[in-house]
Amino acid sequence: MMDFRIPVGDWIAGFFDWLEATFSWFFEILGDLFTSMVDALVWVFSTPPVWVVILVVALGALLARGWKFAIGAAIGLLFIVSVNQWDNAVDSLALVLVSAFLAVALAVPLGIWAARNDTVSKIVKPVMDFLQTLPAFVYLIPAIALFSVGVAPGVIATLVFAIAPGVRLTELGIRGVDKEVVEAGEAFGATPRRILRQIQLPLALPSIMAGINQIIMLSLSMVVIAGFVGAGGLGGDVVRAISALDAELGWEAGLSVVALAILLDRFTAAFGKNAGLYAYWSKQRKLKREADEQARLDALEHETAETHSSAS
Repeated sequence: MMDFRIPVGDWIAGFFDWLEATFSWFFEILGDLFTSMVDALVWVFSTPPVWVVILVVALGALLARGWKFAIGAAIGLLFIVSVNQWDNAVDSLALVLVSAFLAVALAVPLGIWAARNDTVSKIVKPVMDFLQTLPAFVYLIPAIALFSVGVAPGVIATLVFAIAPGVRLTELGIRGVDKEVVEAGEAFGATPRRILRQIQLPLALPSIMAGINQIIMLSLSMVVIAGFVGAGGLGGDVVRAISALDAELGWEAGLSVVALAILLDRFTAAFGKNAGLYAYWSKQRKLKREADEQARLDALEHETAETHSSAS
């Protein structure tokens, strides 16, 4: 049997070696930027007392989905505090939020571009297929090669791992808008940019928000894997628990990840739903505006009728 092997791995490794040697200055700046963003969020969540952060999150939950979610959010955060995982949870949350923000900032414009250009869509789809099917641990290899060990490779690996559903669902939402509605906008002389901003994006918002929700959930699922490259946080504790066969630490860190996942999932799913105090206040303001407008029309109609009566 002929001993033949295509050296694909050697080619890819050589490519990343070339990237590192040629653009090391760029990846160093990018790594410092990612680290600074994570550190800034950690400072925001760590500086106030824990009870203040819990109170603010509970208030946000009350506005987003109502009192049940507010109580659940407070209980989840108190559980994290009770198992002494608050600092790790803050580190992981900062990593997730930075990675998710970067992924959304790339995924939504790319999804819109793919929805409006078939050539771009044909290029993007196989790339997203590749990113979704590649094992998550494989992302860590080039991330470590380009950014060394620490927070930065965790951010970049999480970003690449989580971006695909955001692109797919944004494109799906834009393409799913009723063509007759778009044609009506064109018939009234609306520009493509205005149609996108005032027709397609509002109607595609549920699908886009579902994509953002998936980005956040996938980012959180990478927390543990990012712990293998020194990203710290809850993932670091899980890795240490695996290495030392420490079941207690593993369960505490793992359940803390679950608490964060439920909290972030419910927050992102709340957008676009008529729940919580904010939605109630918005509905009341809308009803008041409609009532004021109707009263104004009635007054105008009454004044017009009196004018006609006086003239006759």
